[in-house]
Amino acid sequence: MTKPYRLGPARRLVNLVMTPLARHGIGGKSTYLLATTGRRTGEKRTTPVILVEAGADRWLVAPYGAVSWVHNVRAHPEVSLRRGRTTEVFHAEEVGAEVAGAILQRYVENAAAAATKPFFDAKRGDPEEKFAKEAPCHPVFRLVPGQR
Repeated sequence: MTKPYRLGPARRLVNLVMTPLARHGIGGKSTYLLATTGRRTGEKRTTPVILVEAGADRWLVAPYGAVSWVHNVRAHPEVSLRRGRTTEVFHAEEVGAEVAGAILQRYVENAAAAATKPFFDAKRGDPEEKFAKEAPCHPVFRLVPGQR
């Protein structure tokens, strides 16, 4: 059984450190700042995320489950990603388990974020089908460029 996610002091500290790094284009090459529109307030919300990049396709993965940014994206799918001085605008489309399984598998295999491991039942090396079964717990969004 996977561990439930709670935004505790350690994760807040990591986000506090990662945000200015991504803002200045420093850190992992797949680390970005995701800007969403708050589903209740309408205000801009920003959080650091790690993208899965497969060729020209880019994917947002929610390793901690349906957290606040996921609810915001579902309500307002127009998002932006910032890394350094570059900001790109996208339309986020949530995908089903048949597509999400392969993306989740790639995320777990490539993400160096050991902090996310307790939130997945499927582990590195497991078949794609096992990740597809976890898709309802880890929303995945395809990023379509140039929207807004």
